[in-house]
Amino acid sequence: QLQASGGGLVQVGGSLRLSCAASGPTFSVYNMVWFRQAPGKEREFVSTIRRSGRTYYADSVQGRFTISRDNAKNTVYLQMNSLKPEDTAVYYCAADYRGNSNTYYYVGSKYEYWGQGTLVTVSS
Repeated sequence: QLQASGGGLVQVGGSLRLSCAASGPTFSVYNMVWFRQAPGKEREFVSTIRRSGRTYYADSVQGRFTISRDNAKNTVYLQMNSLKPEDTAVYYCAADYRGNSNTYYYVGSKYEYWGQGTLVTVSS
């Protein structure tokens, strides 16, 4: 089970840190990911951190967002800096235990478990 938190209202150029807490004893073997969905748009990949610690980012957030994980706390984070109005969306965390996302890490259907989402609103 995944529980996302940390969303809110922030001004352009501001920062937020999202958290996604997972239950279960095997968090370290999960590939974790953040997706987002803006109103009227399709869900899109944001960033992933693999069980190895390797990270990938969407071009739109590269250099502004940082994903990290704390396996001792069963939590993955998304530090979002220099926020823009186009970052406004519901952000979802998801987890892949089976390794289905190893190749297509940017595809949502490769992840078995999903959190409930947390809303990020960037105001101009």
